[in-house]
Amino acid sequence: MVAIVGNIGRITLDWVHAVLRVCVLMVDTINWMVVAPLRGRGLRVRSTIEQFVSFGVMSLPIVSLICFLIGAIMAMQASYQLARFGATRYIANLVGVAAMRELAPLMTAILLTGRSGSAIAAEIGTMKVSEEIDALDVMGLNPTKFLVVPKFLAMLLAIPCLTVVAMFVMMFGGFCLTTVVLGMEPQLYFEQTASALVMKDLVTGMIKSFFFAVVICWVGVYRGFQVEGGAEGVGKQTTSSVVTSIFLIIVVDMVFTIFFYFM
Repeated sequence: MVAIVGNIGRITLDWVHAVLRVCVLMVDTINWMVVAPLRGRGLRVRSTIEQFVSFGVMSLPIVSLICFLIGAIMAMQASYQLARFGATRYIANLVGVAAMRELAPLMTAILLTGRSGSAIAAEIGTMKVSEEIDALDVMGLNPTKFLVVPKFLAMLLAIPCLTVVAMFVMMFGGFCLTTVVLGMEPQLYFEQTASALVMKDLVTGMIKSFFFAVVICWVGVYRGFQVEGGAEGVGKQTTSSVVTSIFLIIVVDMVFTIFFYFM
């Protein structure tokens, strides 16, 4: 019993310590992102643009390809069931609503987690084990301002932009399969999509993408600062950042899905 209670207490304290460290990191990031520039302490705009290109523009091909294929797969799978009831025209409704509300934001976030979230953790972790972060402190450069803020701003811009592209590409994938393979009239597909979508669908997807960006960036940064040892520590925390980010993305997605369901 003593061992069991001790393990539970140790795990609980570790979680509390992690949450408190993340809160401190969040406050420090917001301070250097919002308060410090207003006081004339500057913002690394050039670095933010470079990170945006890395996170957003360079991720566009893979995000577009995956979302196009998922849109086609959704349309094909929906056709099996809807054809039994003579309701294949509603494939457009299903693909459009699912893409905007759920799948486009979720798939974009998961792809960016594997591509960019892991890169953030690996970059900061490598800098920590090679004592480059200590060198920044010695030179009077705040690590949060120098490393975290540009990545955070770039991620906040990149994921919503990619999500919008993913929404339309996913619907286009469903359109191509439905019109070419299933023989639906293109005009009918457009009409059904337009009648199914409302502004709430777009707002839901964009709000989710914003919080997904927050999760991906801060988990990657936190895991990067946690790195200890050498190359093995970098690999361990990079893997942990991907797993943790995906888990938290699913949790955030569930919370907002429940919230918007009753709104």
